[in-house]
Amino acid sequence: METKRRKFQGVLNILSFNRHFYIIGIGILALIMISHQISEWSDYLYWLIIAAFLYGLIMPLIVSAYVYDFSGYYNFQWLKNCSVDESKVRQILNINAGFDETSYIIKDNFPQADLKVFDFYDAKRHTEPAIVRARKVSFVYPDTQQMQSNSIPLPDQSADIIFLLSAVHEIRSHKEKVLFLKECYRLCKTDGKIIMVEHLRDLPNFLAFSVGFTHFFSKAVWKNAFSSAGFVSFREIKFTPFMSIFICTP
Repeated sequence: METKRRKFQGVLNILSFNRHFYIIGIGILALIMISHQISEWSDYLYWLIIAAFLYGLIMPLIVSAYVYDFSGYYNFQWLKNCSVDESKVRQILNINAGFDETSYIIKDNFPQADLKVFDFYDAKRHTEPAIVRARKVSFVYPDTQQMQSNSIPLPDQSADIIFLLSAVHEIRSHKEKVLFLKECYRLCKTDGKIIMVEHLRDLPNFLAFSVGFTHFFSKAVWKNAFSSAGFVSFREIKFTPFMSIFICTP
């Protein structure tokens, strides 16, 4: 299947999936402008507030365009830094939250491997409006299986690589994250690995997404979760200032 992305698909996804934030933000901005016309308050304060709102609305789109449309994220060139011997990979899992833009690309990169795709989305637990909208337009890889976050229906030590690409932050509960990662640990072969890509709750992402960066988790949270799940190695590779690749092994 053709995996070529449309121009600015990443930033258009952000706009579409998070349109409620932009509608609210533009509405508040309009109220501020009307208020300034009908009441007396400092022009300095007015323009400061306007600038802050515009920054909060525009900067996430600029960063998203950079990360998802211009950085080569979907070319998987970053995979070369993950010490993967493609000739030895036989079983791959790609686990998502119902929005899948990567399974066909993974298959293109590992044509000799068997790829199984799982969707852990649970409408009762994972309630973010953005992921609900994303699911409606996502590609569905053939034979994608629904799963519970604490139960992946495969035998022990059956996977060479488990990809977790911009998905696991949708599991908001730390306890649930640990149970999910314990299942990933169970499935990893002794020389297998988890490859996870995530934004972090850090300064660059605060500057990019302002309060929206709270939707992500810090490196310390992820390290704790992987350690609690049994993984002994936790290595980070930066992919742009806004994204981290974590490579974890049993």
